[in-house]
This record gives sequence, structure tokens and C-alpha cells, in this order.
Amino acid sequence: MHFFLRISLGLIRMKNLTLFVTTALFIILSTVIMYVLEPDNFETLVNTFYFVMTTFTTVGYGDYSPVTIAGKLFTVFMFLIGIGLLGVVIGKIIDSFTLFRRMREEGRMNYMNDRHIIIIGWGKKSEVAIKELLESDVKIEVVIIDTLPKAPVELTNNRLHYIQGDPTSEEPFEKANISKASAVIIFSDDNIQDVSLKDAKTLLVSITVERLAPMVHTTAEVMTEKNIANFSHVKIDEFILSQETISRLAVRSALYKGVSKVYSQLISRQHGEDLYQLAKHPSWVFYNDAFQDLLKQGATLIADRDNLDINRKLDERIPDEAVLYIICNKETYDRLS
Repeated sequence: MHFFLRISLGLIRMKNLTLFVTTALFIILSTVIMYVLEPDNFETLVNTFYFVMTTFTTVGYGDYSPVTIAGKLFTVFMFLIGIGLLGVVIGKIIDSFTLFRRMREEGRMNYMNDRHIIIIGWGKKSEVAIKELLESDVKIEVVIIDTLPKAPVELTNNRLHYIQGDPTSEEPFEKANISKASAVIIFSDDNIQDVSLKDAKTLLVSITVERLAPMVHTTAEVMTEKNIANFSHVKIDEFILSQETISRLAVRSALYKGVSKVYSQLISRQHGEDLYQLAKHPSWVFYNDAFQDLLKQGATLIADRDNLDINRKLDERIPDEAVLYIICNKETYDRLS
């Protein structure tokens, strides 16, 4: 018993590669020896390999069994050694899956894909944003960066990933493969109470993002409009004014009853008509061409980039670099795109 215990402990301490190679060699050697001992009984190496594996896993079906004394003795030896080897290998494989899952939950796994969206900072706003992103496009993958010791949400969805680390340092962004991301969204830190300090941390994160990936589209949440001037030397593509946006929406809702529902439709894929981006079609020369063609197909052209005066420039030519925005339902957009 002590002998087999020492062997078992030795197998467990063995390095994974050494263990796998040793097991594979033992299976091959056992197959060859059994075939040499009883070639007429097993007929082929495939049949012998099948017998060896069923013996190792203790699920022998009796369709093949040794008939000579030498074959039976070697089978006993093979059973005693093989089941231990195979059991440890299976245990190592299960441990590897467990380790992989734990490392993924703790944010210690590097993200290797591209065209993903990185969200910095976990909170209610980022939770809603992630849900919106995943529902908007079935191909989008999202990477969350935060300092939490474990992923803040279940990572059962293969399109959702977590990287643990301080977003003011380079390491988590390198793990998130930021250079190949399509966009970065920086949310203010909800754990900081002071509004100015929130924007100060957002500024630090923005500097890090733009230094590592200046070509990646970056959107940052800023708490107060006056602090945007502090970002003047950082190439942030878009700012979201958190407090002002909510206040102005509340005012519009008070002045124009029901207008908040219109805003909700435009900014969410979950309600009614939505806002979509569309490239210029080769057949469209003037804005009026695009406007009339889209109208016939059930969409309304409302803007070119941040210019909302399309209705006053219908006779103007559409520039090649135009980025058009339309309002329509998902089915119409899929047909147009």
C-alpha cells in the first residue's frame, strides 16, 4: 500500500507536460506489448488500443480479453499502473478548467480578440451600457476594466470579459488589448463623492488611454461642463455631460410633455424607433437624393455627423467623408445596411 501511495504522490507532483507524455507513452507501450503477446486474439493494433483504454478506465466490456497467462499478468500490471496515470491526468485536466475559470473571474486573463469595446469603471451606468451594447449587436464583445477583485457580473456570456487592475496604469489596458479595440468608454468613479475629484480621475484615465491607443475612439463621462477645458490637451473624441444631460432632459420634459419618451427611443435599442449610422450610398449626390430615397424605404435622414440642419441643405452635395444618421426601426436598418 505504501508503494502505491508513493507512486500516486509522485504522479500528482509531476509536471503536466511530463505527466501527459508519460501517460501517452505508457498507453502506446501497453498497446504494442499486448499485441505482441496475443496477436491472434486481438488481430489489429486498433483492437488492442481499444482493450487497453477500456482496461485503464475500468469499463471493459468483455468483447476483448487476454487468453494467455502472460497477457493476463500484464493486464493486471497495466490496470494497476494505468488507472492511476489516467486518473491523475483527468484530475489535472479538470483542475486546469477550474483554474482557467477562476483566473477569468478574477480578471487575470489577457483578452486576445479585436474590434471590442472597453468599458472602464463598474457601476449602474456601465451595467446598463453593457446590456445595451450586447443587445445592439450580436457580434460585439465587451471588456470591463475595474479594480474589483472579481468580475462584477457573471461571465457566462462569452462576449463579456473582465480585466482587474488600476485604470490609471498601463497593465490592465495591455491585457485588454486596447490597441485593437474599436472604442473605449470611460465612466466616472461612483466611489468618489467629490465631483471635481471624479473628473480628475477621469482625466488621468483618459491620458493613459490616449497615450496607449490614440486612434481608438474614446468617450468620457464628465460630471460638470466647466471641467471639459481640463481635457483640452487630451484627444477625447466625445464627452457625455452626466449631470447637465439629466437636468436638461428634465427641463425639456417639463416644458414639452412626453419628450422624454422620444429621447428614450433615440438612445436605446429597446424602445421603438432608433438612431443609426449609415454610410453614403454611391447613387446619392445631393442630400435631397439621400433624404427622398431613405424616406421611401421607411427611414428619415436627420444629420451628417453633428450637423442637424439637413432640411436646410438638401440642395448641397454630400461629401465623400459624410457620416449620415437616420431614424428607423431595426428591420429597415438591416435592409439598408
